[in-house]
Amino acid sequence: MAYSILDLPEEISRLLDKSLSDEPLQIETAEIGTVTNVSRGVAHIRGLASVKANELIMLSDGTPALATSIARTETGVILLGAGRRLKPGDNAMRTHRIITTVVGDELLGRVVDPLGEILDGGVALRSRLRQPIEPKAPEIMDRAPVSQPIQTGIKAIDATIPIGLGQRELILGDRQTGKTALAVATLANQRNTDVLGIYCAIGQRASATARVIENLREAGVLKKTIVVATSGEDPPGLQYIAPYAATTMAEHFMSKGRNVVIVYDDLTRHARAYRELSLLLRRPPGREAYPGDIFYIHARLLERATHLREHLGGGSITALPVVETQAGNISAYIPTNLISITDGQIYLSPTLFQKGILPAIAIGRSVSRVGGKAQLPAYRGVVQSLKLAYAQFEELESFSRFSTRLDDETRRQIERGRRVREILKQDEIDLLPVSEQIAVLLAVTEGLMDAVPMDKIKAAEAAVRAAMRHERDGLNATLAGTDRLHESDRLRLLRLIEKTLDDHGLRA
Repeated sequence: MAYSILDLPEEISRLLDKSLSDEPLQIETAEIGTVTNVSRGVAHIRGLASVKANELIMLSDGTPALATSIARTETGVILLGAGRRLKPGDNAMRTHRIITTVVGDELLGRVVDPLGEILDGGVALRSRLRQPIEPKAPEIMDRAPVSQPIQTGIKAIDATIPIGLGQRELILGDRQTGKTALAVATLANQRNTDVLGIYCAIGQRASATARVIENLREAGVLKKTIVVATSGEDPPGLQYIAPYAATTMAEHFMSKGRNVVIVYDDLTRHARAYRELSLLLRRPPGREAYPGDIFYIHARLLERATHLREHLGGGSITALPVVETQAGNISAYIPTNLISITDGQIYLSPTLFQKGILPAIAIGRSVSRVGGKAQLPAYRGVVQSLKLAYAQFEELESFSRFSTRLDDETRRQIERGRRVREILKQDEIDLLPVSEQIAVLLAVTEGLMDAVPMDKIKAAEAAVRAAMRHERDGLNATLAGTDRLHESDRLRLLRLIEKTLDDHGLRA
């Protein structure tokens, strides 16, 4: 159909009216800035006038970033990817969303990065359920007291430094003193419980993370554990968000009434990654070049670990943060910060490690601020004076090295203390159930092993443990129960131990 030039305005108007009536006009707006500077792990952007703190920013090369340093004319962002192709002049677009990570049961048994990307080479996740990595911590009135124990299977901890559901117990010590082994053993000891595990590797070597994964697999708990892994080669931004993302995964289960143990390995590397990012973002340095909010980033992380009240499901997150010390100095900046935030600490001594006393737990320098409230009643009746007696033994032993003449009572205390120390030694994979722990600890604290030669203490322990495994009178259930140890049960247990030691000819 032909139109004259006079008909064109009328026809154009008709076509526009038809188009507008058929498809409503949609206008999309986007706030786009320009990258002005790129450093290792960070970038600076101009033009994002309305950006909010912790907002997710998408850069033109596909790298996600976290808005963190917001100034009048420029925004500093933390890169959550390599950003190798990023250069000044590239575009950066606001998403109006905060950063999230994948949550859900599908993560159990998998190895993922903080953003929820699969690292184990398995099938992709089908779940698209995501939650913010930094939600608000539970209110104080929503928190229940820490009163239920979580068994680690390690005698020195369960007896003297008990850990409860919802507690935050710091593990600190020099490198290569067994910090990770202690934390992984706690996860492994949950194989017969309903407690889930999360292991968060922050800037660890890939070989070290692979070894932890293999240990969890051999212990039979990998299928109920999530491994959130970042290596030293990953961008510092990923290392920074790793513990927050791992805690979000744990909070998903806590909100459903389940109990989770989460290991942060370790927060020293986390602090160093944050220090690197802060210096690159031109923030003023403070003590040891750490930024002024270094305490706050760990406080807001660990405050999320708690035990919820029953009306909120009764779930819990038990946090085991790991921190590395230098030359045994627990009064350094980061260790003292974390000691003040947590509910106690387990200190691993390099001196004990070198002497072959494993686990190298310095009982006198370790503490649980929850105390016996998070311990089974049967324990409290058996090990009530163990920690004090062991501390006195260590002091007496140091005096005895000066060739001082000792009276019979002092000599007896030293001999018993040496047997206690020998009993507290434990292999990494040899985790003890409650009944066996109580039996061997009762045997040594009540003096039933005083007549056992030092070179036969381990044989005596093995005999007592075997007797408990074959015991059929209900003692095992009584010791692991929620009632205190009655005197009749105590006497019955002592008779069983005495008979076992005599039958094996272990007492002189």
